[in-house]
Amino acid sequence: MLKITKSVQPIEVKTLVTVIYAPPGVGKTSMAFTAEKPLLLDFDKGSYRAKNRRDVVLVDRWADVTDIKAEDLADYKTLVVDTAGRALDALAVDIIRDNPKMGRGGALTLQGYGELRARFTAWCSLVRSFGLDVVLLAHADEQRKGDEVIERLDVQGGSKNEIYKSADVMGRISIVNRARILNLSPTDTAFGKNPGGLPPLEVPDYATATDFLAGVIAKTKEALNTLTGEQAKAAAEMAAWKERIDAMATVEDLNGLIEPIKAANEAIRENVKRLLVKTAKEKGFTYDKDAGAFVAPAPVERVPGADDVDPPKAARKGSKAA
Repeated sequence: MLKITKSVQPIEVKTLVTVIYAPPGVGKTSMAFTAEKPLLLDFDKGSYRAKNRRDVVLVDRWADVTDIKAEDLADYKTLVVDTAGRALDALAVDIIRDNPKMGRGGALTLQGYGELRARFTAWCSLVRSFGLDVVLLAHADEQRKGDEVIERLDVQGGSKNEIYKSADVMGRISIVNRARILNLSPTDTAFGKNPGGLPPLEVPDYATATDFLAGVIAKTKEALNTLTGEQAKAAAEMAAWKERIDAMATVEDLNGLIEPIKAANEAIRENVKRLLVKTAKEKGFTYDKDAGAFVAPAPVERVPGADDVDPPKAARKGSKAA
Protein backbone atom coordinates (compact mmCIF):
# COMPACT_ATOMS: atom_id res chain seq x y z
CA MET A 1 0.00 0.00 0.00
CA LEU A 2 1.29 3.44 -0.96
CA LYS A 3 2.52 5.32 2.09
CA ILE A 4 1.50 8.96 1.62
CA THR A 5 2.86 11.77 3.78
CA LYS A 6 0.14 14.38 4.13
CA SER A 7 0.91 18.07 3.74
CA VAL A 8 0.21 18.59 7.45
CA GLN A 9 2.68 15.86 8.47
CA PRO A 10 6.30 16.95 9.08
CA ILE A 11 9.20 15.35 7.20
CA GLU A 12 12.13 15.46 9.62
CA VAL A 13 15.56 15.98 8.05
CA LYS A 14 18.03 13.82 9.97
CA THR A 15 21.00 13.50 7.61
CA LEU A 16 22.44 15.60 4.79
CA VAL A 17 24.88 15.15 1.93
CA THR A 18 27.09 18.25 1.87
CA VAL A 19 29.49 19.07 -0.98
CA ILE A 20 32.36 21.49 -0.36
CA TYR A 21 34.63 22.46 -3.25
CA ALA A 22 37.55 24.87 -3.50
CA PRO A 23 40.95 25.37 -5.15
CA PRO A 24 43.85 23.34 -3.70
CA GLY A 25 45.36 24.59 -0.45
CA VAL A 26 42.34 26.57 0.77
CA GLY A 27 41.55 24.16 3.59
CA LYS A 28 38.82 21.76 2.44
CA THR A 29 40.14 18.80 4.40
CA SER A 30 40.78 20.88 7.51
CA MET A 31 37.21 22.20 7.33
CA ALA A 32 35.87 18.66 6.96
CA PHE A 33 37.51 17.71 10.24
CA THR A 34 35.34 20.34 11.99
CA ALA A 35 32.21 18.31 11.22
CA GLU A 36 30.55 16.36 14.04
CA LYS A 37 32.62 13.26 14.95
CA PRO A 38 34.11 12.86 11.46
CA LEU A 39 35.73 9.85 9.84
CA LEU A 40 37.56 10.74 6.63
CA LEU A 41 37.98 8.34 3.71
CA ASP A 42 41.24 9.55 2.19
CA PHE A 43 41.15 8.74 -1.52
CA ASP A 44 43.35 11.76 -2.27
CA LYS A 45 46.16 10.79 0.12
CA GLY A 46 46.38 14.34 1.48
CA SER A 47 44.92 14.11 4.98
CA TYR A 48 48.38 14.31 6.53
CA ARG A 49 48.50 17.99 5.54
CA ALA A 50 45.50 18.93 7.72
CA LYS A 51 46.51 20.78 10.89
CA ASN A 52 43.57 19.37 12.85
CA ARG A 53 43.60 15.80 11.54
CA ARG A 54 41.12 13.37 13.06
CA ASP A 55 40.50 9.68 12.28
CA VAL A 56 41.10 8.64 8.65
CA VAL A 57 40.94 5.58 6.41
CA LEU A 58 43.68 5.51 3.76
CA VAL A 59 41.82 4.14 0.73
CA ASP A 60 43.71 2.43 -2.08
CA ARG A 61 40.73 1.14 -4.06
CA TRP A 62 36.95 1.23 -3.99
CA ALA A 63 36.77 -2.30 -2.63
CA ASP A 64 38.21 -0.93 0.64
CA VAL A 65 34.90 0.85 1.35
CA THR A 66 32.39 -1.33 -0.51
CA ASP A 67 31.49 -3.46 2.48
CA ILE A 68 31.31 -0.63 5.01
CA LYS A 69 29.03 -1.57 7.90
CA ALA A 70 27.13 0.27 10.60
CA GLU A 71 29.39 -1.13 13.32
CA ASP A 72 32.44 0.31 11.49
CA LEU A 73 30.92 3.76 11.89
CA ALA A 74 29.40 3.38 15.35
CA ASP A 75 31.74 5.98 16.90
CA TYR A 76 31.17 8.61 14.19
CA LYS A 77 28.47 11.06 13.08
CA THR A 78 29.91 12.26 9.76
CA LEU A 79 31.59 10.37 6.91
CA VAL A 80 33.88 12.52 4.76
CA VAL A 81 34.93 11.52 1.23
CA ASP A 82 38.16 13.23 0.23
CA THR A 83 37.88 13.77 -2.65
CA ALA A 84 34.68 12.75 -4.39
CA GLY A 85 36.42 12.92 -7.76
CA ARG A 86 39.09 10.43 -6.70
CA ALA A 87 36.44 8.21 -5.11
CA LEU A 88 34.46 8.07 -8.35
CA ASP A 89 37.67 7.38 -10.28
CA ALA A 90 38.31 4.45 -7.94
CA LEU A 91 34.74 3.24 -8.39
CA ALA A 92 35.11 3.44 -12.19
CA VAL A 93 38.26 1.30 -12.03
CA ASP A 94 36.41 -1.22 -9.85
CA ILE A 95 33.51 -1.37 -12.32
CA ILE A 96 35.80 -1.99 -15.30
CA ARG A 97 37.76 -4.61 -13.34
CA ASP A 98 34.55 -6.49 -12.56
CA ASN A 99 33.19 -6.17 -16.11
CA PRO A 100 35.63 -5.06 -18.85
CA LYS A 101 32.68 -4.46 -21.21
CA MET A 102 31.78 -1.45 -19.04
CA GLY A 103 34.92 0.38 -20.17
CA ARG A 104 36.80 1.31 -23.31
CA GLY A 105 40.34 2.63 -23.32
CA GLY A 106 40.30 2.95 -19.53
CA ALA A 107 37.15 5.12 -19.54
CA LEU A 108 33.61 4.10 -18.76
CA THR A 109 31.10 3.45 -21.53
CA LEU A 110 27.55 4.78 -21.30
CA GLN A 111 26.57 1.48 -19.68
CA GLY A 112 29.49 1.89 -17.30
CA TYR A 113 28.34 5.36 -16.26
CA GLY A 114 24.92 3.93 -15.58
CA GLU A 115 26.51 1.37 -13.26
CA LEU A 116 28.58 4.11 -11.59
CA ARG A 117 25.46 6.20 -10.94
CA ALA A 118 23.60 3.27 -9.45
CA ARG A 119 26.45 2.11 -7.22
CA PHE A 120 27.48 5.56 -5.97
CA THR A 121 23.90 6.57 -5.18
CA ALA A 122 23.29 3.27 -3.40
CA TRP A 123 26.50 3.67 -1.39
CA CYS A 124 25.57 7.20 -0.24
CA SER A 125 22.10 5.96 0.72
CA LEU A 126 23.66 3.10 2.67
CA VAL A 127 25.82 5.47 4.72
CA ARG A 128 22.87 7.75 5.41
CA SER A 129 20.83 4.75 6.52
CA PHE A 130 23.40 4.35 9.31
CA GLY A 131 22.36 7.82 10.55
CA LEU A 132 25.50 9.62 9.36
CA ASP A 133 25.87 12.88 7.48
CA VAL A 134 28.02 12.65 4.35
CA VAL A 135 30.52 15.34 3.33
CA LEU A 136 31.91 15.14 -0.21
CA LEU A 137 35.03 17.25 -0.86
CA ALA A 138 36.04 18.24 -4.37
CA HIS A 139 38.63 20.41 -6.08
CA ALA A 140 37.40 23.45 -8.00
CA ASP A 141 37.92 23.77 -11.73
CA GLU A 142 38.19 27.39 -12.88
CA GLN A 143 37.15 28.16 -16.46
CA ARG A 144 37.21 31.58 -18.08
CA LYS A 145 34.22 32.99 -19.93
CA GLY A 146 35.28 36.42 -21.11
CA ASP A 147 36.28 38.36 -18.01
CA GLU A 148 34.39 36.02 -15.66
CA VAL A 149 35.84 33.00 -13.89
CA ILE A 150 33.39 30.10 -13.83
CA GLU A 151 33.80 27.70 -10.89
CA ARG A 152 32.89 24.05 -11.34
CA LEU A 153 33.75 20.76 -9.65
CA ASP A 154 36.99 19.25 -10.93
CA VAL A 155 35.54 15.82 -11.62
CA GLN A 156 35.96 13.98 -14.89
CA GLY A 157 33.13 13.25 -17.31
CA GLY A 158 29.54 12.64 -16.28
CA SER A 159 30.59 11.64 -12.76
CA LYS A 160 30.19 15.23 -11.54
CA ASN A 161 26.48 15.08 -12.36
CA GLU A 162 26.09 12.35 -9.75
CA ILE A 163 27.69 14.59 -7.14
CA TYR A 164 25.39 17.49 -8.06
CA LYS A 165 22.32 15.28 -7.79
CA SER A 166 23.43 13.61 -4.55
CA ALA A 167 24.04 16.92 -2.76
CA ASP A 168 21.53 18.43 -0.35
CA VAL A 169 23.93 21.29 0.43
CA MET A 170 26.70 22.60 -1.80
CA GLY A 171 29.16 25.40 -1.19
CA ARG A 172 32.57 26.66 -2.16
CA ILE A 173 35.43 28.23 -0.24
CA SER A 174 36.85 31.40 -1.77
CA ILE A 175 39.48 33.89 -0.68
CA VAL A 176 37.95 37.37 -0.35
CA ASN A 177 40.16 40.18 1.01
CA ARG A 178 42.50 37.56 2.51
CA ALA A 179 39.61 35.91 4.37
CA ARG A 180 38.23 32.46 3.60
CA ILE A 181 34.51 32.66 2.81
CA LEU A 182 32.15 29.70 2.60
CA ASN A 183 29.26 30.56 0.28
CA LEU A 184 26.46 28.01 -0.13
CA SER A 185 24.27 30.08 -2.46
CA PRO A 186 24.48 29.69 -6.25
CA THR A 187 25.73 32.60 -8.35
CA ASP A 188 26.08 33.36 -12.05
CA THR A 189 29.54 31.81 -12.00
CA ALA A 190 29.31 29.05 -9.38
CA PHE A 191 27.08 26.24 -8.26
CA GLY A 192 25.53 26.11 -4.82
CA LYS A 193 22.68 24.65 -2.80
CA ASN A 194 21.55 26.56 0.25
CA PRO A 195 18.27 25.06 1.53
CA GLY A 196 18.84 26.57 4.97
CA GLY A 197 19.21 30.11 3.58
CA LEU A 198 22.54 30.70 5.35
CA PRO A 199 24.50 33.87 4.49
CA PRO A 200 28.14 33.72 3.28
CA LEU A 201 30.21 32.67 6.29
CA GLU A 202 33.74 33.70 7.15
CA VAL A 203 35.70 30.56 7.89
CA PRO A 204 37.40 30.87 11.29
CA ASP A 205 40.69 29.43 12.46
CA TYR A 206 40.12 25.68 12.73
CA ALA A 207 42.36 25.53 15.79
CA THR A 208 39.76 27.45 17.79
CA ALA A 209 36.56 26.72 15.81
CA THR A 210 36.76 22.95 15.96
CA ASP A 211 33.03 22.52 15.21
CA PHE A 212 32.57 25.02 12.38
CA LEU A 213 31.19 22.63 9.73
CA ALA A 214 29.15 20.81 12.38
CA GLY A 215 27.45 24.13 13.08
CA VAL A 216 26.77 24.80 9.38
CA ILE A 217 25.14 21.38 8.93
CA ALA A 218 23.17 21.70 12.19
CA LYS A 219 21.86 25.16 11.24
CA THR A 220 20.75 23.87 7.84
CA LYS A 221 18.86 20.98 9.43
CA GLU A 222 17.29 23.32 11.95
CA ALA A 223 16.13 25.67 9.19
CA LEU A 224 14.70 22.81 7.13
CA ASN A 225 12.91 21.25 10.08
CA THR A 226 11.56 24.61 11.22
CA LEU A 227 10.29 25.26 7.71
CA THR A 228 8.65 21.86 7.71
CA GLY A 229 6.91 22.64 11.00
CA GLU A 230 5.73 26.03 9.72
CA GLN A 231 4.42 24.42 6.54
CA ALA A 232 2.50 21.83 8.54
CA LYS A 233 0.99 24.55 10.74
CA ALA A 234 0.04 26.64 7.71
CA ALA A 235 -1.55 23.65 5.97
CA ALA A 236 -3.61 22.84 9.07
CA GLU A 237 -4.76 26.47 9.39
CA MET A 238 -5.65 26.59 5.70
CA ALA A 239 -7.75 23.45 6.05
CA ALA A 240 -9.59 25.01 9.02
CA TRP A 241 -10.31 28.18 7.05
CA LYS A 242 -11.62 26.17 4.08
CA GLU A 243 -14.00 24.25 6.32
CA ARG A 244 -15.19 27.51 7.87
CA ILE A 245 -15.71 29.25 4.51
CA ASP A 246 -17.48 26.24 2.97
CA ALA A 247 -20.02 26.41 5.81
CA MET A 248 -21.03 29.97 4.91
CA ALA A 249 -24.43 30.11 3.17
CA THR A 250 -25.46 33.75 2.95
CA VAL A 251 -23.79 36.93 1.78
CA GLU A 252 -23.90 38.15 5.39
CA ASP A 253 -22.00 35.04 6.50
CA LEU A 254 -19.25 35.66 3.96
CA ASN A 255 -18.99 39.35 4.80
CA GLY A 256 -18.60 38.38 8.44
CA LEU A 257 -15.28 36.69 7.56
CA ILE A 258 -13.64 39.68 5.86
CA GLU A 259 -12.27 41.24 9.06
CA PRO A 260 -11.18 37.96 10.74
CA ILE A 261 -9.24 37.00 7.59
CA LYS A 262 -7.17 40.19 7.93
CA ALA A 263 -5.76 38.73 11.16
CA ALA A 264 -5.02 35.29 9.64
CA ASN A 265 -1.53 33.81 9.47
CA GLU A 266 0.47 35.93 7.00
CA ALA A 267 1.74 32.79 5.26
CA ILE A 268 -1.77 31.81 4.17
CA ARG A 269 -3.68 35.11 4.29
CA GLU A 270 -3.72 35.74 0.53
CA ASN A 271 -4.75 32.15 -0.18
CA VAL A 272 -7.63 32.46 2.31
CA LYS A 273 -8.76 35.69 0.62
CA ARG A 274 -8.73 34.00 -2.78
CA LEU A 275 -10.69 31.07 -1.37
CA LEU A 276 -13.30 33.45 0.08
CA VAL A 277 -13.71 35.27 -3.26
CA LYS A 278 -13.92 31.98 -5.17
CA THR A 279 -16.56 30.62 -2.80
CA ALA A 280 -18.59 33.83 -2.97
CA LYS A 281 -18.49 33.77 -6.77
CA GLU A 282 -19.69 30.16 -6.83
CA LYS A 283 -22.65 31.19 -4.66
CA GLY A 284 -23.53 34.01 -7.06
CA PHE A 285 -22.17 36.91 -4.98
CA THR A 286 -19.88 39.65 -6.26
CA TYR A 287 -17.45 41.92 -4.42
CA ASP A 288 -18.28 45.62 -4.33
CA LYS A 289 -14.99 47.52 -3.95
CA ASP A 290 -16.72 50.75 -2.95
CA ALA A 291 -18.71 49.04 -0.22
CA GLY A 292 -15.83 46.73 0.72
CA ALA A 293 -18.23 43.81 0.93
CA PHE A 294 -19.88 41.06 -1.06
CA VAL A 295 -23.33 41.80 -2.49
CA ALA A 296 -26.09 39.55 -3.68
CA PRO A 297 -27.34 39.91 -7.25
CA ALA A 298 -30.28 42.28 -7.72
CA PRO A 299 -33.64 40.48 -8.09
CA VAL A 300 -34.98 40.21 -11.65
CA GLU A 301 -38.03 42.47 -12.08
CA ARG A 302 -41.15 40.81 -13.50
CA VAL A 303 -42.49 42.45 -16.67
CA PRO A 304 -46.20 43.27 -16.20
CA GLY A 305 -48.44 41.18 -18.42
CA ALA A 306 -45.66 38.81 -19.40
CA ASP A 307 -47.95 35.86 -18.74
CA ASP A 308 -50.40 37.19 -21.30
CA VAL A 309 -47.97 37.15 -24.21
CA ASP A 310 -48.79 34.48 -26.80
CA PRO A 311 -46.43 31.52 -26.67
CA PRO A 312 -44.19 30.87 -29.66
CA LYS A 313 -45.66 29.05 -32.61
CA ALA A 314 -43.62 25.94 -31.87
CA ALA A 315 -45.12 25.83 -28.38
CA ARG A 316 -48.69 26.20 -29.78
CA LYS A 317 -48.06 23.41 -32.28
CA GLY A 318 -46.80 21.27 -29.46
CA SER A 319 -49.99 21.93 -27.50
CA LYS A 320 -52.18 20.90 -30.43
CA ALA A 321 -50.15 17.74 -30.94
CA ALA A 322 -50.62 16.92 -27.29
